Amino acid sequence: MRELQEAAGLLKRQINIARASSAPEIDTAFATVAQQGADALLVAQDPFFTTRREQLATLAVQHKLPGIYALREFPVAGGLMSYGASIAEAYRLAGVYAGRILKGEKPADLPVQQSTKFELVINLKAAKALGLDVSLQLQQRADEVIE
Repeated sequence: MRELQEAAGLLKRQINIARASSAPEIDTAFATVAQQGADALLVAQDPFFTTRREQLATLAVQHKLPGIYALREFPVAGGLMSYGASIAEAYRLAGVYAGRILKGEKPADLPVQQSTKFELVINLKAAKALGLDVSLQLQQRADEVIE
């Protein structure tokens, strides 16, 4: 969060952080953010938020807040867009690791890996509901466009 705040300061932007750990708190957080006049929404990657993705996507559209998320499941659920590591690629890498271990390699000897494949997913239906036009150039750069 500190790095995010620093980056926002360099761009002369303000970031308001709203926290929620229950479904009712999500509703309250959206009301607060809307009252503060937020222009957009960034949802942190968190298992709780992933389980509440439909609620988050619906509230974002209701409050006219374009949202970006870390997982493709959010635009699939109705959110505007996501940009993050490919979960399919992470599972593939885990399978490769499992295979190497099953073939006798010691887990402690295996290198640490990070995702190198990231994906951009855009939901055009959400964009329309938010009154946004997504340029053809951005659509062409996306890994997936939901119509």
